[in-house]
Amino acid sequence: MITMIGLGPMGQAMVRVLLENGHGVTVWNRTAARADGVVAAGAVRAETPADAVSASELVLLSLTDYAAMYDILGKAEDALAGKVIVNLSSDTPEKTREAAEWVEARGARFVSGGVMVPAELVGKEGAYVFFSGPTEVFEKHRETLALIGRPDFLGEDVRLAQLFYQAQLDIFLTSLSVFLHAGALIRSAGVSVEKFVPYAKDNFKTIDYYLDAAAEQIEKGDHPGDDANVTMMGATADHIVQASRDAGVDLALPEAIKSHYDRAIAAGHGRSSWTSLFEIIKADGK
Repeated sequence: MITMIGLGPMGQAMVRVLLENGHGVTVWNRTAARADGVVAAGAVRAETPADAVSASELVLLSLTDYAAMYDILGKAEDALAGKVIVNLSSDTPEKTREAAEWVEARGARFVSGGVMVPAELVGKEGAYVFFSGPTEVFEKHRETLALIGRPDFLGEDVRLAQLFYQAQLDIFLTSLSVFLHAGALIRSAGVSVEKFVPYAKDNFKTIDYYLDAAAEQIEKGDHPGDDANVTMMGATADHIVQASRDAGVDLALPEAIKSHYDRAIAAGHGRSSWTSLFEIIKADGK
């Protein structure tokens, strides 16, 4: 038996995948009616959080954030000893560390997770999930967790799953905003965004060409600017700001990008590669 607490679209998708693969699943949700569909599919409804936790060794959480974990498991503290809590909710790495300490202080083990696909793709080809926490705990339940998506275990530091998860969302959310901003530029001339989409797709596809070399330069701390230096690319960033201003398009995003180039130039990286922006973006001393 596995317990799922939290039955939003993601939680419901995970329950259905577990049921389809022959697992018994106990479920609980603050709004009880959200359990109706998965109960009809074979899940067992728990009346209270304590009942839900008591039903299984492996307890999965799919909640809005980590604060919700305290609200719910705080009502089931006496049932936590000996359980494995796998929190698949979204929050910060530091909130994850605090949650692990809270859970472990109550006699349970804690694994953090981040599901990197939307609910409709859970359990399907291409789905993957970041995990971190005690190795032996993860390995004991690897086969079950793999039903949700390919399990990428990042190590004992419980913060790492959320760190990788948020870093991926950093790319994802920023990319969506960049596309919307570019679309606004196109629309400012009365041109359909649909006409621009093929070019945007080509652009997104080429980005991965730069990543391996960029990572190598970042790790070495060496940023040769033979091909595209900061001064040259900073001029392009300035042109995007000016074009946006002329078009009456919001300036917040292009000005943020331009500020990176301006600060890199001010720090003496004008002749260095664009990867030298990392030196002014990173945490001090990291």
